[in-house]
Amino acid sequence: MNGVLQAAPLAFGREFPFTQADFRFVQQLVKERTGINLSDSKDDLVYARLAKRLRTLGLASFAAYCRYVAQHDDERINLINAITTNLTAFFRERHHFDYLREVAIPALAHEKRDSRRLRIWSAGCSSGEEPYSIAMTVLEALPQPERWDLRILATDLDSNMVAKAEAGIYGAERVQGLSSAQRNRWFLCGDGANQGRVRIRPELKEVLRFRQLNLMDPWPMAQPFDIIFCRNVVIYFDKATQCRLFNRYAEQLHPQGALIIGHSESLHNVAGRFKPAGKTIYRKVC
Repeated sequence: MNGVLQAAPLAFGREFPFTQADFRFVQQLVKERTGINLSDSKDDLVYARLAKRLRTLGLASFAAYCRYVAQHDDERINLINAITTNLTAFFRERHHFDYLREVAIPALAHEKRDSRRLRIWSAGCSSGEEPYSIAMTVLEALPQPERWDLRILATDLDSNMVAKAEAGIYGAERVQGLSSAQRNRWFLCGDGANQGRVRIRPELKEVLRFRQLNLMDPWPMAQPFDIIFCRNVVIYFDKATQCRLFNRYAEQLHPQGALIIGHSESLHNVAGRFKPAGKTIYRKVC
């Protein structure tokens, strides 16, 4: 015995050696770069998501991969893209879109009848279903939408998801829950080699702008938003990070602007600048 403690593997029978030290490296990097807290119970998830990167790079162990990541900034991006979870659907948590259609847009249409300028942000847009659902709802609810200066910003940490969202191409099964009127109005059906796929129509895409953005970094947006969607994002952050993020959202919203969060999230004890306006819907008060 030489007296040096060796890092023990987290599990046996895996394709690649994966030690506690390897997991801590990934855990710390993800926390520093994204604000996301990976609990100790996520070691299996980390292994499964990153083992593909080891195969791609031809590396024999997670220790070798950690060294590679430390030396290559582009691989840090691949690591973050692999770890972040993307689960979404068109009109997920439909009560938010009911609020948008029945309350928010009619009120904004009246309030902004002179300027006719409307700005919405989908922060954490994943593969695009959320911002496209927002766009459909707004264009259907807004009186004479062609006369409005409407822009919807869609951002995500995962650059691969941003590219997929911007492409606007989905399997036909993804839109089966939509009404036939919505499918006909907003989607083009593929044929031939694209049989079984649908594409977002250009008139819907033109109101959207897609960008890669880390919410922990400085935000480049100079103008305030009327509505911000940030759903199922802050559940990965600790309370201190959530508080900072919600305060930044308050700064980025118009007075009385709306912040919409996910069904498992809450602003309780993390943000004093909002008041409830519905189920996981909040209005800025200061």
